[in-house]
This record gives sequence, structure tokens and C-alpha cells, in this order.
Amino acid sequence: MPTFSDTGLFLALEGGEGGGKSTQGQLLVDWLMAEGRSVLATREPGGTPLGARLRELVLDRATGDIAARTEALIYAADKAEHVASVILPALAEGQVVVCDRYVDSTLAYQGAGRQIEVAELEPVARWATLDLRPHLTVVLDIDPEVGLVRAGRAGAGHDRIESEPLEFHRRVRGHFLDLAATDPEHYVVVAADRPSDVVHAEIRAAVAARLEAGADR
Repeated sequence: MPTFSDTGLFLALEGGEGGGKSTQGQLLVDWLMAEGRSVLATREPGGTPLGARLRELVLDRATGDIAARTEALIYAADKAEHVASVILPALAEGQVVVCDRYVDSTLAYQGAGRQIEVAELEPVARWATLDLRPHLTVVLDIDPEVGLVRAGRAGAGHDRIESEPLEFHRRVRGHFLDLAATDPEHYVVVAADRPSDVVHAEIRAAVAARLEAGADR
């Protein structure tokens, strides 16, 4: 059963490469602020000074090969620091936290993608994050072939993760969809291969419903 903080609202944006998480995250933040909400926009990895250094290390192709379990533990360390120093304090102040990637990305990328047993990996990620889970997770779903082209055209280049074979990204997509299917109360899957305003409208509707329900814990 999901465990939530006692105050604030925690929203996560998830999905594969090129799904538009950054764009949709900013549109969501702008809308929430226009509605008079106090909002914190953040991301993983890299939402803290320590996390920024870990992000550079783990994504830079110059780092070279990293053992799959080592990579997973680097991401877990980023999440532990992020939850303790950024997310929990913001929620305690009653803010809406909009996070670009969270635990599900570890389960999808390091679990399904790197083929680490999720049953082994998930307890580590949950321990690192004090089992804090979003009130709502939006999965921006896109065919990896389309998403990877989008990511390249957006000038993002190809980091260590983007450079993985297509089959890796297909496994990642499949796991995000599996996660959403197991808990439809706390997930919404949004087709990301549409105009950004259409995607935003669907996300906004889902978040508005959650706000109106008082983040029904």
C-alpha cells in the first residue's frame, strides 16, 4: 500500500527518452502556480548539489562502463539525498512537488533495462527514499524509436543511457507500462506523441482531479 507524506502533494513525471518530461513539467508548474499553488520543480538525478555531481558522473559517456549494480547504487544515493534534503522539507511546508523522474525510473532503467531483478532492486530504492511514493505518477508514453529521435533532435545529445540499444529502451517502456497497470489509482498513462498542448491538457485534468480529491490518501 502506498505510503505518503502527511502534507503537500507529490507528483512525478516518468517515461522513456524524448517523451517531453521537461516541457510537460514546466507547463504543469506554470499552471499550478497560476492556480495559486506553491510549487517546487525538481528532478532526479541532479536535484541537489551532490546529485548534480552524481548525475554528471553517471550520465557522462566519458565515464565509460559502469557495472549495473554500481549504477543502481549511484542512483539510489542521489534519491536518498534528494528525498531527505529537498522533497520531504517541501512537502512538510505544504508545497506541490513536481519531480522529473523518481523511483520508477530506477526500476525501469536499472531493473528492466539493465536486467537486474526488480525484486532485488526495489527494496534498495524504497529504503533509500524512506518508502515515500508520489500521490500521482504521470507516465509519458512514447515509442522508443520515436522518442530517441526526438531526444537527439532536441539537442540533448546521446548520454550513456540514450546510447543504449533500442531493445534496452523497449524493456524500459514495457516496465513503465507494467507499473502503471498494477496501480491505476496512482498512475495515469499519457500518449506523448501528440502536440504538447494536448498532452498538457490531459495531464492537467488528471492533476486537477487529484487536487479536488484532496490527494486522497
